[in-house]
Amino acid sequence: TGGTEALTHILRVLPSDAPGTVIVQHMPEHFTRAFAERLDGLCAVEVREAVDGDGVFPGRVLIAPGNRHLLLRRSGARYRVEVKDGPLVGRHKPSVDVLFRSVARYAGANAVGVLLTGMGADGAKGLAEMKSAGASTIAQDEASCVVFGMPRVAIELGCVDHVEPLERVAATLLRLAQSED
Repeated sequence: TGGTEALTHILRVLPSDAPGTVIVQHMPEHFTRAFAERLDGLCAVEVREAVDGDGVFPGRVLIAPGNRHLLLRRSGARYRVEVKDGPLVGRHKPSVDVLFRSVARYAGANAVGVLLTGMGADGAKGLAEMKSAGASTIAQDEASCVVFGMPRVAIELGCVDHVEPLERVAATLLRLAQSED
């Protein structure tokens, strides 16, 4: 809840050479493509609905298609995504936990995980796995969330390095991503 507005705010301030980004937004099938196309017109980065095999590289943002899980994979020194069907995970498809677990496995300390406003707990356990794998982690603060569910659970798990208001998430993300290089 509130995630589309939060993502729009963050992505609009990213520079055209921002780190490659993969996103799960809880949205129905067919809505994610229109959402990505709208963001692509507003942002300096390329924003598109992910297609199986898409590369993850600077200046590109890939959004999980509705009703499909998005996973990160490594191919040599490069990253790509896998878009796949499968069961609901924690009542969600796509699931943030599915994405974050794959990021923990394949990118580890080379990643930054961000958990934004939303109901429930999806993403908290995956963010904990990312932190355990050496990734830096960010959660949106309660005051700027529409619903503080997902970030709250992650904070309670002790897996969040930085709790930031929405207006500071992008800057923190970019700073942490530069230190990961």
